[in-house]
Amino acid sequence: MAKWTPFPHAGQFRLDAAQLKKQWARLHTGDVEPLPKDPQVLQAWVHFHNGEFQEASQIGLAAGGAGITAANKATSIYANYLEKKEKTRLELFTQVAEQAQQQAQADPKNANAWYWHAYALGRYSQGISVAKALAQGLGSKIRESLEKAIALAPSHADAHIALGAFHAEVIDKVGALIGGMTYGAKKDKGLKLFQEALRLNPDSAIAMIEYANALVMLEGERKMGEATALYEKAAACKPQDAMEQLDVDLAQAELEE
Repeated sequence: MAKWTPFPHAGQFRLDAAQLKKQWARLHTGDVEPLPKDPQVLQAWVHFHNGEFQEASQIGLAAGGAGITAANKATSIYANYLEKKEKTRLELFTQVAEQAQQQAQADPKNANAWYWHAYALGRYSQGISVAKALAQGLGSKIRESLEKAIALAPSHADAHIALGAFHAEVIDKVGALIGGMTYGAKKDKGLKLFQEALRLNPDSAIAMIEYANALVMLEGERKMGEATALYEKAAACKPQDAMEQLDVDLAQAELEE
């Protein structure tokens, strides 16, 4: 396996297993992943939260079971934020989608199996163009997997964010009429999903970022002030792990442009 691009703030987070257990509830407010019983899976998560994404992925896959979720999250976050080659990014998202689909088939009540299946397909779709992805039938797969994740875990804030983004992206690309009739995408529903995500996880920088993006997609220039305020709030968040730091970095970079 090629060496992954390192986390740009190496050494900033130094959680060990005992510290992670204490902070688990706070760090997993977004994905409501249960605290793992298997020490190897917990170690995969230690690597993830410290920004050692490749190690997290390798250890999670080797552990199997709940470790697949750690591997899928590590691979997805790495691909989304740090992988520089577009071809490799798309390959990593495809790999996660396949792993998550197999995990969902083996464990259909695992909300995060469905969530990472949808997340990976969603990011893959953005990479190849949303219009092309919709033509390939990926839209309905993403929506169905996210709806399953929310049905299984109603407090899964990240699934609410992703489903809100789905509604916004579809309407932005094909319009409200076709988006609603063909893909079940609705503006009001999308915005409510973001509001619910922020109610469930009020400190989520990524919820603020994605909500801001959706407001501009769905409401245009008149919501630019509100969107900028959300970006400013996201940029001021205090990250508790590597993923949250990458979210904050993204908000700060957007504001500087």
